[in-house]
Amino acid sequence: MKIAKAALALAAVVTLAIVVPVGPATAAPRLSGLDCTTWVHNNDPLYGGVTCANNTGGTITFHADIVCGRALDVTGNSVTVAPGRVDQSTGHCAFYSTGIGHIGWTVE
Repeated sequence: MKIAKAALALAAVVTLAIVVPVGPATAAPRLSGLDCTTWVHNNDPLYGGVTCANNTGGTITFHADIVCGRALDVTGNSVTVAPGRVDQSTGHCAFYSTGIGHIGWTVE
């Protein structure tokens, strides 16, 4: 009985190993239809955002996600961009922040 349970457990592990590939993470394909560029202001290192072009046939709403060092992270303003147009979402970190560490975006 113990051997049968062990064999069944081993079969489950082998099946999971076959079904779930293990390896380095790859970048997800651009499914949102947005072509975005992040930026930090030249004169104010606590102000930044993301500028996105909408490459789809419908409107898309997005916002910037700004990582602010030792301060709370900031969510930029929500922006709805029409097809073929470009718009930006911006945010400002708190004065006590150590600076912007990363900027990303979220499609709403």
